[in-house]
Amino acid sequence: MAHACFITGTDTEIGKTTIAAAVVGLLGKTGLRVAGLKPVAAGISVIDGERINEDVHALRAASNVALSADEIAPFQFEAACAPHVAAALEGRSIDRGRILAAIRAAAARCDRVVVEGVGGFRVPFDDAGGWDSADLARDLDLPVLMVVGLRLGAINHALLTAEAIRARGLRLCGWVANTIDPAMAQASATLDALAVGLGSAPCLGLVPRLPAPSPEAIAPYLNVPALHRLFDSDSVLKENP
Repeated sequence: MAHACFITGTDTEIGKTTIAAAVVGLLGKTGLRVAGLKPVAAGISVIDGERINEDVHALRAASNVALSADEIAPFQFEAACAPHVAAALEGRSIDRGRILAAIRAAAARCDRVVVEGVGGFRVPFDDAGGWDSADLARDLDLPVLMVVGLRLGAINHALLTAEAIRARGLRLCGWVANTIDPAMAQASATLDALAVGLGSAPCLGLVPRLPAPSPEAIAPYLNVPALHRLFDSDSVLKENP
């Protein structure tokens, strides 16, 4: 049984994958077998001659367990848009059972697993609204690490996301502030408000705007001991739910 956490964000394009890759890289330095997974990804690029989603490529590069792109992300779609829309454009659907089976198959080869959601916390996986990324987090029943995009609106987005996480009976185990707007007014006051509003969930890092946000560049801005503590006995990803 691997120990795992679920990483979500307050919005899309707020650096969720770069933070997830940094966490994967840090855990891998301990000698443990670590992988980053992103079960659903929309938007395909050509990277080193391979057609692959950029986020999937970043997580695979940070992992020290050799997984294929399909093992990391069983559902990758061409169009860079909402996943259920991208799936419909290809005449496909996002299958819940296949995702959960893929996550557990990959986890069986690992000591630690970081499962990244897509976009914000509640992103539809079908056009009927019957299953979304929040439901995936609940299916896995893992502690949730939230990436907060530090820009105007961050407080509202973070508090609403935290409320949605807790409403599903999940534990918000911490948050990382990632600077999106380096010229944001009153950033310090915003961080203070987030610390108060998010209550028992600790801040595990404040990442500045970096010219090249690689896992190695991000790592010094994260609370490494606290991140290791996230993967304790209540974060077990069981092979059989």
